[in-house]
Amino acid sequence: MSAFSRNLCSTASRTLRQRSAISCRAVRPIALRAVSTTPITTRAAVTAPFSTMSSLRSAAPPVASKREYDQEIKDVASYVHSTPIDSELAFDTARWVFIDTLGCGLKALEFEQCRNILGPVVEGTVVPNGAKVPGTNYQLDPVLGAFNIGAMIRWLDFNDCWLAAEWGHPSDNLGAILATADWISRTNRAGGKLGNGKILKVRDVLEAMIRAHEIQGCMALENSFNKVGLDHVVLVKVASTAVVAKMLGLNEAQTRDAVSQAWCDGQSMRTYRHSPNTMSRKSWAAGDACEKAVNLCLKVLRGEGGMPTVLSAPTWGFYDVNFGGKPFQFQRPYGSYVMENVLFKVSYPAEFHSQTAVEAAQRLNKKLKAMGKTAADIDSVVNRTHEACIRIIDKQFKPMENFADRDHCVQYMVATMFVFNRLEATDYPDDSEAATSQLVESLRQRISCVEDPQFTKDYHDPEKRTISNALTVKLKDGTVLEEEVVEAPLGHRLRREEAKPEILAKFKRHLGPHFPAEHVDKLVKLGQDGKTLDAMDVDQYVDLYVKN
Repeated sequence: MSAFSRNLCSTASRTLRQRSAISCRAVRPIALRAVSTTPITTRAAVTAPFSTMSSLRSAAPPVASKREYDQEIKDVASYVHSTPIDSELAFDTARWVFIDTLGCGLKALEFEQCRNILGPVVEGTVVPNGAKVPGTNYQLDPVLGAFNIGAMIRWLDFNDCWLAAEWGHPSDNLGAILATADWISRTNRAGGKLGNGKILKVRDVLEAMIRAHEIQGCMALENSFNKVGLDHVVLVKVASTAVVAKMLGLNEAQTRDAVSQAWCDGQSMRTYRHSPNTMSRKSWAAGDACEKAVNLCLKVLRGEGGMPTVLSAPTWGFYDVNFGGKPFQFQRPYGSYVMENVLFKVSYPAEFHSQTAVEAAQRLNKKLKAMGKTAADIDSVVNRTHEACIRIIDKQFKPMENFADRDHCVQYMVATMFVFNRLEATDYPDDSEAATSQLVESLRQRISCVEDPQFTKDYHDPEKRTISNALTVKLKDGTVLEEEVVEAPLGHRLRREEAKPEILAKFKRHLGPHFPAEHVDKLVKLGQDGKTLDAMDVDQYVDLYVKN
């Protein structure tokens, strides 16, 4: 029975376990034993060398565990190893996600704070046949390579997005996937036998991305980790662990072991995303999850086992320790739904719940200009929005202390658009024009948010998944502009075809500062040629992004 089906009877089974546990605590009478007449035989003392180390082997023979793995873990492992991906829509979307995500990583390299955390632990280290980091000359072991690529991808909050009971960015998994695929391919090209000796193709990377998106996204549909204080990167770690396990040649049982290790691993708290502790760790938390995922898979590859009931074990399992004793709920079985419906961040490098608000502000700027008005004429703005926007990025009166505060404040992003008619990554640093603008700061504190329950309902509706914001502007002369409503951002499935030219233009912009124009054109052309791209050896494709 799958975890999806098991939800129907989980409540009943938990009640039975509780009743059983209560009955087992009943006091038992003490049985008295007659005095034995059998003579006692004394044993000679056995002299053993003193040791502070406990015995490595029990006196009792080992007993093979008969425990079944938690169904949730079995379902993930079965999906990775046994469910074919035959959706061409999913593969087509994955190609767009692939090039968009690489471009976001390259853009992040323009920021010193990101560059400072990248590279080998020991300066100058080059790992033979190691994973190469796009946009740099680093060649690292796959564990550190996964961190480097994962941190680059997430740094600017500009890659794809998935919004449900839990929020997240499924393309974060590319950090683990690409580093592992590149290392495997380079090693096997040199005569190694990793992952059954195969040199992986880009198509293999795309398939792994589809599966990682699906695992992370399906778990996020009904399970809110943020409401128990945990960060969404726990799902990056679990999804990356599952797909990397298969890439490394682990069988289904070993994949279960690896996934159980990911659930047991210490989970990141969300505190670095929220006031008063908002800081740059939120930009490399996904890289950290990718790093741990690869590391755990390599441990299992070397013989480490797993924990069958790591989720459901009473007292010590994930559910009781971290999830209020509640088992996961599932809306749908694993397939390719998430990749097919993932959201692209096309227009603005901003937390996704703000995308439609910023687009509404940009539209309103045209109306203001036609009226001969500017941001200086605005008295106040009301943003009719959804619950998640208020919970995550409504910071009307909170001081903006750093980059991380600004790109997670809907008021700052909307105010910047009103004042400068733009929102770019360069608008977030402390010394930026927007961050030092008195008008931006004044307007920011005059933008309020109010929840519309229908917007919240549509946000969770599987058939819609809209991220609606609606701005009403009141001018200082008393004029109230007609409300500007934007329900689906440009990167939404409902606007996918409209978005593709913009995604490609975004990719080209991100390549520009790193490579000559002719090389940029080559990468852009290759990104649009699905047949050629799919067939490329992944290490040879990565080489196209390496700097000497």
